[in-house]
Amino acid sequence: MRHRKAGRQFSRNTSHRRAMFRALTANLVAHERIETTDAKAKELRRVAERLITRAIRLGPVAYTPQKDLGVADQAKRHAAQLRMGRFLRRFAVVNSGGEERRVDLIEKVFLDLARRFRERPGGYTRIVKLGRRRGDNAPMSLIEFVELGAGAAGTAPVAEEKKAKKGAKAEGAAKAEKGEKAATKAEGAEGEKPAAKRAKKTAKAEKEEE
Repeated sequence: MRHRKAGRQFSRNTSHRRAMFRALTANLVAHERIETTDAKAKELRRVAERLITRAIRLGPVAYTPQKDLGVADQAKRHAAQLRMGRFLRRFAVVNSGGEERRVDLIEKVFLDLARRFRERPGGYTRIVKLGRRRGDNAPMSLIEFVELGAGAAGTAPVAEEKKAKKGAKAEGAAKAEKGEKAATKAEGAEGEKPAAKRAKKTAKAEKEEE
């Protein structure tokens, strides 16, 4: 029996499991959407949403500029950031627009995510099923924030990406049709030229005979 043993173990000990979730949470905060197995995505949701909830509970103190805060509020936010830093690593490198930039993950949670979800009572992430992985047939999922930021990697939601792909396919089909029409016209024009030459030759031959 597994009384009072909530959560999936993933065949790992405590330290290994903690390290895994630290890495997954850091990647989710940095890129705002990651692809992983279905079981890991469900457990990661619990971990990541608790961090955001802790930042939101500070209220406006979490995202107010430092110069506008009093000494007590500054100390309050600093203590909350230190507590979060025990689990979430500080920096990550994100590639956006072909350029790499360094992101402070703890500041992003307090200044960006806490402001973005301040009116939302939980449920900051969504999980989208992607099917099974080639090789081990593991069920894969995409976990992302319900409201993606402007600088996120792949900011378009999955539905919008599908629409964009459909639009690209339609454009490709239209271009192919235009190309086929142009080719048929060119073939028709090339087919008409020899006929015109033959007519001229026959006319010249008739004149010479006369």
